[in-house]
Amino acid sequence: MKVTPEHNEKIAKMTFSSVYPHYVTKVEKKGRTVEELHQVINWLTSYKEEQIQKHIQQKTTFKDFFEQANINPKAHLITGMICGYRIEEIEYPLTRQVRYLDKLVDELAKGKTMERILRTDN
Repeated sequence: MKVTPEHNEKIAKMTFSSVYPHYVTKVEKKGRTVEELHQVINWLTSYKEEQIQKHIQQKTTFKDFFEQANINPKAHLITGMICGYRIEEIEYPLTRQVRYLDKLVDELAKGKTMERILRTDN
């Protein structure tokens, strides 16, 4: 599945605060915690709890959210399919970073260990 420029633009304009409640619902429904979700977000972006809350309150777009982040150097190890796209084949960096986050949330909800999710065994 090819990512279109229109799709990339839609992702860039989407706010982190509009997606965040879905992340929370997804992980809590599977018995995981908001603290674990924040640990995953921190690993990918280096955002601390206060920064995550600030982005939610300010309705930061994904474009700004990821531009201000320090992406983990191991993020390239996040591979596989998410939302019908193979992550490692997504060329547009912002869309790939958003899909990294989606994939990490998915792995958390599926019950993977934090060591596997945070790629500490690689």
